[in-house]
This record gives sequence, C-alpha cells and structure tokens, in this order.
Amino acid sequence: MKLIRLLLLPIVPIYFAITWFRNLFYDLGYKSSKSYTFPVLCVGNLSAGGTGKTPMVEYLIKLLKEDYKIATLSRGYGRKTKGFRLANTTTTALEIGDEPFQFYHKFKDDILVSVDENRQHGIEILRALKNKPEVVVLDDAFQHRKVKAGFNILLTTYNKPFYSDFVLPTGDLREPKNGAKRAQVIVVTKCPETINKLEKDIIISKIKPKPYQKVFFSSISYSEFVISNSKKIALQDVQSFTLVTGIANAKPLVSFLNKKQLKFNHLEFKDHYNFSALDIERFAKETLIITTEKDFVRLKDHSELSDNLYYLPITVSIDNSKGFNASILNFINRF
Repeated sequence: MKLIRLLLLPIVPIYFAITWFRNLFYDLGYKSSKSYTFPVLCVGNLSAGGTGKTPMVEYLIKLLKEDYKIATLSRGYGRKTKGFRLANTTTTALEIGDEPFQFYHKFKDDILVSVDENRQHGIEILRALKNKPEVVVLDDAFQHRKVKAGFNILLTTYNKPFYSDFVLPTGDLREPKNGAKRAQVIVVTKCPETINKLEKDIIISKIKPKPYQKVFFSSISYSEFVISNSKKIALQDVQSFTLVTGIANAKPLVSFLNKKQLKFNHLEFKDHYNFSALDIERFAKETLIITTEKDFVRLKDHSELSDNLYYLPITVSIDNSKGFNASILNFINRF
C-alpha cells in the first residue's frame, strides 16, 4: 500500500490544486454557502477517517442534551438508502449508517438522529419538524462547504497530525492544510494520558493557530468492563476472547488490550465493513467476542450472537474541559 501511494505522488499536485481552488471559490463567494440564525456546530477533520469524530459528537450531545433539543445530521456513510432519514425504533444501521445508528442506540429519543447527503436539505427538514431542534450537530461535514456552520471543531490525531501529512492519494488529507483556518477550535485527539505541557506547546507551535482559534488536547479512556445486551463483566475476569473490529484504526484498542496482557485473536475488517452471513456464522462459533460499540450496534440483533457478544465502552477526556465547554456554550448563547 505504501509503495502504491508513493507511485501516486505525481497526482498529489493535481488533487491539491482541485481542492485548493474549490475552497478558494467558497471563500471568495463564487460558490455559495448557507449560514443559519441558530446554532450549527460541525465536527470534522482534514484527514480521511480515524480521528475520533464519533466520540466527540457524543461528548457534545452529553454536554448539551439536558438544556437544548439536539439533532445530529450525518451523511450516513455506507447506508443502503438515499435522501433524508430520521431514526426511530424500527431503523437499522443499513438505513442510516453505523455511526448515526450508534448515536440513536445510545441516546434514543433524547435527541434527533438524522442523515442526509445534502446537509442543507437535511437542516431544512429538521427545522420544519414540530419538535424542531434548537442545536444541530453536523457529523463529518468539514468539507461540506455548502453549509457554513457557525462553529467548526477540527480534529487531528496525536500520532498523525495534519501539519505533518500530505493530501491524497499519497497522504491522508482530504484538502490542503490551510483548510484548518476555518475551524474555531482544533482538538488533538488520542493523546497519551502522559502528555506534558512542553509537548503540547510544541504541537501548538506546529499547528500555528490563528488568533481566533483555540487548541485543546483529548485522550480516549477505555472501560474496565465489557457490556452485552444483558450483562456486564470485568475485563480482568476475561480469560481469552476474539476481538472483532470494523473501524478505521484499531491500533489504540489493540494496544490497550495488550497492555492488560489479555489473550485474544484479532479479526480486523475495514471501516464500515458490512458483516456477511458467513461472518456471523463464524462469530457464533467463538466462545467470547469483544468488539467496538460501533460494531456492536450492527451485530447485536443477530440472535446467534446474543450469548457471546460484548463491546468495550470508551469515553473522551478533554484537557481543560471547562475551557472547551465554555467555547461551545458561548457560541450557542449568542443566539
């Protein structure tokens, strides 16, 4: 794969130019963006996948849902439908995509979970609802320039920050690095818990934030328990298991489990992988399967897995969470 990416290096200037001019046309007003008179927050990245958007969206939901009517709006990557969909009790992951399905599975009717590849259209329908949302959170919409979110949260990982990456196809950037200027907040995600002030200062100096931008650091914490549809067991009581992942980057999870000195076999699938009937049949033969929450919500309704399927919950911790939360609430309170 690395060799193929190197061979595609001559294409990089072409991709760079196309995305750079696209952004320029939006910045100059030659291509139109729609702004809104109510709070629209966008969670996104410059890189393709694996920066922690889903945990960040869930963090925002938990922060806001007690005081505001919240709606999430995603494209619904990997779904088998088109157009606008609003999640309900009969909705499946195939209809709305796995991340939105995870949001609905976790928060149910506390929020509105919706998908639409046309974010303008999706926002219009949401705001026309009788129980219309007061705040809309756009999931993975940083490059969706037709909508001008009032507040952009840009995520970049500690191990592969955007400033040391290249645009596709040789690198992982969806657009040139200067696209970061559109963000009000930049969050360096998946940091080690041992990160110190000196290292943060070095990273900030490389990000080179604008005067209007704030930089925060976050880390992922894994639970000491795994959960099924009906049970909860301590990781320390697990003798051995099969780890099943269909996410963009399973390395942090694998590293955590290895540090726990747990014995497991890893079955790794590509991000948004649609598990087949043969996969389910294979999983049913395993004594114990541990997976991610995103994969769990897509697998949990297979009755043959009900006795052996668990997921490992994760939470996001933000350094200076008071400052981060205040940035979000100050934006919302302007409306």
